[in-house]
Amino acid sequence: MSADGGRADGGRVDVGRAGGFVESPEHRALREAVAAFARGRGAGRNGGSGRPWSPEELWTEAGELGYLGVNLPEEYGGGGRGITELSLVMEELGAAGSPLLMLVVSPAICGTVISRFGTPEQKRRLLPGLAAGTSRMAFGITEPDAGSNSHRLTTTARRDGADWLLSGRKVFVSGVDEADATLVVGRTEDERTGRLKPCLFVVPRDAPGFEFREIAMELTAPERQFELFLDDVRLPADALVGHEDAGLQQLFAGLNPERIMMAAFAVGMGRYALAKAVDYARTRQVWSAPIGAHQAVAHPLAQVHIELELARLMTRKAAELYDAGADMAAGEAANMAKYAAAEAGARAVDQAIHTLGGNGLTAEYGLASLLGLSRVARIAPVSREMILNFVSHHTLGLPKSY
Repeated sequence: MSADGGRADGGRVDVGRAGGFVESPEHRALREAVAAFARGRGAGRNGGSGRPWSPEELWTEAGELGYLGVNLPEEYGGGGRGITELSLVMEELGAAGSPLLMLVVSPAICGTVISRFGTPEQKRRLLPGLAAGTSRMAFGITEPDAGSNSHRLTTTARRDGADWLLSGRKVFVSGVDEADATLVVGRTEDERTGRLKPCLFVVPRDAPGFEFREIAMELTAPERQFELFLDDVRLPADALVGHEDAGLQQLFAGLNPERIMMAAFAVGMGRYALAKAVDYARTRQVWSAPIGAHQAVAHPLAQVHIELELARLMTRKAAELYDAGADMAAGEAANMAKYAAAEAGARAVDQAIHTLGGNGLTAEYGLASLLGLSRVARIAPVSREMILNFVSHHTLGLPKSY
């Protein structure tokens, strides 16, 4: 260290000793490419520069560039990488103001589950379209009375000869209107114990008995929410993903990427909001200096930056653990990352709007619509309270209250 507390080597870091804290050249290149791609399309839900943003157009072009399938196997048209890389894509799109929430569902949840557990035929039939973005899948787990508790789901599947008959109801399913099929979590009866166990089924959108109805939302977002009705939907035997006895393992293989991707979404959203606030604080002058010169404005923004960076590190840890196959450790880290990122993202949005004052609520600056989205990150796919339950029970070993 130099006398003034700075590094004598000019701030260089030994990459070998830094380990996972320093991104590889490949990851930096991916970040820069996605950021340039998003900026070049006038990204931003409101008030973005350039021509208006079309989510459909952004999705199509991202698919053509290989960003949507970066985590899927190369043999099926994907990038052959992992959730780490897909989460970088999500974060950078969010930081440009254009998060594609279907990234969480189609390639991250459905693509991951099918890649890991699908039959060769399911992979051949489903993965190329998911990788290219030419087809999409939705994911249905939440129910009106059970939430996402897989032990209380009432959607059931029973055998009828070689087929399955699937019946039940799901809520808050994103993008069903755009999806070619939905990966539905149901329950089947164990022949040995008679108990119901979770299983995953691929349900085509045009399957007889499969209906969906849009849920009226006050949330401002391109992705619409739907309620599903399944009335004895007849499915062939190969609609079941993987093995009937491994449904719970398969389910959590998809839920951990979901949490990691929501964390990346929240971090990206927070970075977008913070950048808007910092730019405003640098240039907005009321008295003799820009408002950013005042500690009452500067310190909260600095705190937001610190919290976002901490959440970013936790998200990276969770993604790398998952890609390394450490499912148990990844589950703990994914929950922590989602909690930290959701809180940091929400605080960033709130502080950005507060920094801009009345301007923070105008369409010109594109921040007010993020208020609802920042709440989504704290609620979905699992609430902050359930994450605290998980950490208190599984990490700290405290007794359950339920």
